[in-house]
Amino acid sequence: MKKFLLIGIIFLLFNDLYAQTNAQVSADSIAYQLQRKKINSMLDARKVRFGQYSQSLNEHTGIFGFQTKSDIRRSNDILMDIVKTDDNIYKELKILLEYRAFQQRQIQTHSKEAETINQNYVNLISKLRQQNATLKAEAQHAATMQRIYILIIVLMIASILFLISRKSKVMV
Repeated sequence: MKKFLLIGIIFLLFNDLYAQTNAQVSADSIAYQLQRKKINSMLDARKVRFGQYSQSLNEHTGIFGFQTKSDIRRSNDILMDIVKTDDNIYKELKILLEYRAFQQRQIQTHSKEAETINQNYVNLISKLRQQNATLKAEAQHAATMQRIYILIIVLMIASILFLISRKSKVMV
């Protein structure tokens, strides 16, 4: 009965630890995926802006097919938008990489905690097995002592009865 109770407690503790770890990893994974989607959308926007920049470089609205100042300014504005987008992408990539490093540290921490918990359970089981063996040995010793006491009492009663019967024969 004690074994089943111990196994049940260990199962519940492992199940609770797994559920907590799984929920936290799931939340972290969702945030990581959202960050990746954000970066991918920024890269797509950059690709579109770069296409606009390439197109603006090919526009020549001036006399004799030359570019005007407004064409050059428009190209420069688009290029500045691309640079700003690149800066934002770098910032978001840095956040993503920090997130990844945080996740790895968190996984290592959880791994160490789980390992420590497992080691504690192994130590507890070992200690309980030793106590169980000690209690069994004590129970066997107590049973042996009880048999010896019963044997001594029976021998004493038999000797008393023998002496009483012998004394009564001598008196008659």
